[in-house]
Amino acid sequence: MSEAYIHETARLGDGTRVGRFAVIGARVSIGKACEIGHHVVIHDGTTVGDGVRIDDHAVIGKQPMRAPNSAVTTGSEQPPARIGNACLLGAGVVLYAGCVLGTKVLVADLATIREHVTIGDFTIVGRGVAVENKCTIGRYCKLETNSYVTAYSDIEDRVFVAPGVLTSNDNYIGRTEERFHHFKGVTVRRGGRLGVGSVILPGREVGPDAVVGAGAVLTTDAEAETVYTGIPARARRPVAEEQKLENQGWID
Repeated sequence: MSEAYIHETARLGDGTRVGRFAVIGARVSIGKACEIGHHVVIHDGTTVGDGVRIDDHAVIGKQPMRAPNSAVTTGSEQPPARIGNACLLGAGVVLYAGCVLGTKVLVADLATIREHVTIGDFTIVGRGVAVENKCTIGRYCKLETNSYVTAYSDIEDRVFVAPGVLTSNDNYIGRTEERFHHFKGVTVRRGGRLGVGSVILPGREVGPDAVVGAGAVLTTDAEAETVYTGIPARARRPVAEEQKLENQGWID
């Protein structure tokens, strides 16, 4: 504890333990029975709930950097990050200021969650996942290893995103001023599933309980309860009844 830097205005709950060389900034609030690993940095004003574990070398609540030519990052100061009760944050995780995690969210090693992002209760953000700014992720989602959620995306509850999924928000691929008026991420409705290595192009919507198969490139909206495969992806068949979300026996 003596080797950590804890600002005099920071508050730590009963039973919370802080590892060696951690840095806890001004006005940080950490709840009861938390485990803060070695070399963790928690920036000013961050709120951490009860029973949270933050592993070694994580950085929580950092302000975003803005390149002079950035199209989607603002230069304004973001509000402090907020982490709900019983969250688990892995080694090397980076959570930006303006990020809000619900209850029992797991963010695995080396994942990055940007500003203006909310993550719903019980969601899993896998190893190396990147969630860009201005995104909403629902409850009970699974974003698996090395998937990429582009800025301005909306992912509803119970969505499954397989490893290596890629999404995009810019049909102009970084050229012409016109692009600044048309940024649009992807929307995945409740129970949608994206197969390993699939690609979802800007502005596309995956309907409730729809499936985009492995390696597919979705260039159109995917209708509800329909399986899409191929390049470009086409509707192939209905989702099997036993595979539908409503038939899994889950309460919500």
